[in-house]
Amino acid sequence: MTALLELVRRHAERQDGPHAPSAIVPTPLPGLDVVRATAPSGLVHAIARPLVCLVLQGEKRVAAGKRTLDFGAGDTLLVTADVPTVNQITQASDGAPYLALIQELDLGVITELASQMEVVAPIDASPVRVEPTDVEVADAALRLMRLVDRPAALPLLQAPILRELHYWLLAGRHGAAIRRLGWPESHTKGIARAVALLRSDFALPLPVDRLAAVAGMSVSSFHPHFRAATSLSPLQFQKQLRLIEARRLMLAEGRTASGAAFAVGYESVPHFTREYGRFFGSSPARDANAARRTGRHPAPVAA
Repeated sequence: MTALLELVRRHAERQDGPHAPSAIVPTPLPGLDVVRATAPSGLVHAIARPLVCLVLQGEKRVAAGKRTLDFGAGDTLLVTADVPTVNQITQASDGAPYLALIQELDLGVITELASQMEVVAPIDASPVRVEPTDVEVADAALRLMRLVDRPAALPLLQAPILRELHYWLLAGRHGAAIRRLGWPESHTKGIARAVALLRSDFALPLPVDRLAAVAGMSVSSFHPHFRAATSLSPLQFQKQLRLIEARRLMLAEGRTASGAAFAVGYESVPHFTREYGRFFGSSPARDANAARRTGRHPAPVAA
């Protein structure tokens, strides 16, 4: 893990500077990002995509539903569904920043591997869980990060190393939970298509019958399967996406509360203000004004 920590630290500092505040630092590899924070954070609301997060330094707290998980260096956070979470970096400093590596899970790769591996039906596992990082997973992640500085090797080596990473995840401590994503009898793929549409078009009206059709289900079947996968109804899911994006626009881009409200699809600012206050516990105007007063608009760090 020491070699991986050094590569991640070096990449984050090269892209963002050694004393930058909280940030998600992208890599040239699609779906692979570095998270770096030089101080503990406030609460960050997010709807996470299916992913693994290898924590290399510092500590984090994630709440999902009624579960609260505390974890730190040497642990891997697994998210196997698009579920709402509340995140907080609890240990980080300028000298020892929080550092983590995030890899989005590839449903296609998981389905292919699960069909070739000797597996039993997956257990009913929580969509958000933490386990110690498997040595094989850390080794595959290290080789992925080494590709960051070798762009000529990316087209040839990224796919096989990413496939190997997914294999070790399936074969390791998180395997039973991840296998649900590729289990042939599940409705995961259909719900994933509906979630993708919600994520891309959240600012537009999206009738439930359209979402159900995208998922390949009847409306009556779609509702319970969607809630089982995400813990939310489709309307609640879209609402949270809108509110989270509106807050990002205010904090990261300096938008006004009304500008952010209209940008994410709200037609009434008072309606937006009420829903924002219930969700975040603060008024949008207060958050927007606080960001402008500081002169900085840090981007929320969700994983």
